Amino acid sequence: MKRIILNADVGEEAGFDAQIMPYISWCNISCGSHAGNEQVVQDTINLAIKNKVKIGAHPSYPDRAHFGRKSLKMAHADLVKTITDQIRLVKRYVEKAGAKLHHVKPHGALYNDAVKDELVATAILKAVKNVDKSLYLITAENSKLSYLSKGKLKVKYEVFADRNYNEDLTLVSRSKENAVIVDAEEVFEHVLRMISEGKIKTIKGEKKPVFFDTICVHGDTPNSVEILEYMSNKFSSLNFVFE
Repeated sequence: MKRIILNADVGEEAGFDAQIMPYISWCNISCGSHAGNEQVVQDTINLAIKNKVKIGAHPSYPDRAHFGRKSLKMAHADLVKTITDQIRLVKRYVEKAGAKLHHVKPHGALYNDAVKDELVATAILKAVKNVDKSLYLITAENSKLSYLSKGKLKVKYEVFADRNYNEDLTLVSRSKENAVIVDAEEVFEHVLRMISEGKIKTIKGEKKPVFFDTICVHGDTPNSVEILEYMSNKFSSLNFVFE
């Protein structure tokens, strides 16, 4: 019996969180910087606890206007501070609810920049260490953040169920029409290939090897619930279990 750990970005006021939670193992809660607010954070934490989902903080560039999906040029100290403050906010409310923060996963442009930009990756690493060195850090296997974190923090590698990949295994930019995979069957096939073959099929049709611990479905994708339901049914029929 094979096991799958699904995670999803939540607390972004997309309206699907309550429906998403039963299908996932880990959640990444927006810290109010790109979406949500302190009340949304608390409500989402309660949903996660009710569904026995491990809770993570989902910090971003302070950019609500672009939903955290635009790279910002910030002084290094300022970037460390905003990420630190965002993680602390979620951690405070998680502990107030009687639970424990499990991980940190950067959001949007911050996540993507940390794949290639050592300064951004260093800022995230410093921020997590400022808050709690026992937290897991979620990032891509081939990222600068993963390399810099070795021996310093516990890292979990991630792939995306609903995103297309370039040849270098970076995500296709959301500015392009084919960035997001919205067809549930296509998402399932994308994920099945990753699990059964250990490979990602890139946008040009090449198959590239990949290692991962968890698979993300974006909670703000309009048919995210449909995708999760479809994957759950298909993988259950193949004797997979969602952990």
